[in-house]
Amino acid sequence: MHKWLSVVGIGEDGLEGISAIARSLIDSAQILVGGSRHLAMLPSSDPREQITWASPLDLTIEKILNLRGKAVCVLASGDPMCHGIGVTLLRHIPIAEITIVPSPSAFSLACARLGWALADIETFSLTHRPVSVLASALYPHARILVLSADKTTPARVAEFLTHAGFGQSQIAVLERMGGAQERWIEGLANEKTAMWRTTEVADLNTIAIACIPDPDTALISKPPAIKTSGLPDAAYHHDGQLTKREVRAITLSSLAPVPGKLLWDVGAGCGSIAIEWMRSHPRCRAIAIERNTTRRQYIADNAAALGISGLKIVAGDAPAALDGLPQPDVIFIGGGATVAGLFETCWDALHVGGRLVVNAVTIESEQKVLQWHHQHGGELIRIGIQRTEAIGSFLGWKPSAPITQWVVVKQKEH
Repeated sequence: MHKWLSVVGIGEDGLEGISAIARSLIDSAQILVGGSRHLAMLPSSDPREQITWASPLDLTIEKILNLRGKAVCVLASGDPMCHGIGVTLLRHIPIAEITIVPSPSAFSLACARLGWALADIETFSLTHRPVSVLASALYPHARILVLSADKTTPARVAEFLTHAGFGQSQIAVLERMGGAQERWIEGLANEKTAMWRTTEVADLNTIAIACIPDPDTALISKPPAIKTSGLPDAAYHHDGQLTKREVRAITLSSLAPVPGKLLWDVGAGCGSIAIEWMRSHPRCRAIAIERNTTRRQYIADNAAALGISGLKIVAGDAPAALDGLPQPDVIFIGGGATVAGLFETCWDALHVGGRLVVNAVTIESEQKVLQWHHQHGGELIRIGIQRTEAIGSFLGWKPSAPITQWVVVKQKEH
């Protein structure tokens, strides 16, 4: 199939700012697709068919797919592959059929204005994501660039930063970069008179944040940007069903997160394992399976507080609740090892090379783990943690219940 679809990025300077190649793709198209702002850049006398993006977007994508074979050009903002329509289209159409010609992205333009190195910046799009995802990048002196969803985003970001203990952070809202109406609005996140609160902000804006924690911000108790496993237990809301910090760190090491891999967290409790799995890399995916309604809410709240979006939460009892879920690469069983059929269901779900980690606390669950180890091999370790506790006016060591951990990689069946 020849390249029938083109995607052309356009900046605020309009058609005058695009390259000769981009212009030729627009001129040779039979059908043009874009937002009303982009289509308005074309001459009013242009006789060609024009399609404006509908809501939901899938309706227009279906129209584009039905035009396969005709010369179609999609007009986009900036770089279509930077949180743009190009990424969406490539989920439906192979690159062999598409020509993409970008203009500078909002991130590139913002870095050029601010003198920031793009490689050193944390970047986010809040177009379809909650503001809370920024929590994963909050640390002293971090620099963050954000694509806004609309004109209300700067105020919402400022409120979030203030609530998170980063109210002293410096914010710059950059509007219509590259155009005649380009404007900056600057201020502190906690500044009540900041212009983004008191004046009309353009829907098309980018937010630059230089993170500065408030003097009284306890970074130890609010550690959302720490990427290592084993966050403090205080970082989680829970009812006692929490894999403690030291055990969690060891367990994450045993699970061995890899970008793009999918984890099943079976009997997820407050979701700490699934959340820290996803925090290890932006492309790590997880499904938390939990039967208790209150704990499922804890999982959702903890994920939001720690900047995790995309964690799928499944209600129900395992193994029945596992039926129909996407095939996992890794499975963690933190409880319920004695439930009939649970191990067999999980083992069958894994592909060859998949990894299973089971933490056993009770004697009965440990006996099950020993049986499975005898059948399938793997590694057994005993985790014992002791913490100091007052004994009168002295300190003594109080041991926690030991954990037997089994780690096994599924081998090819003989």
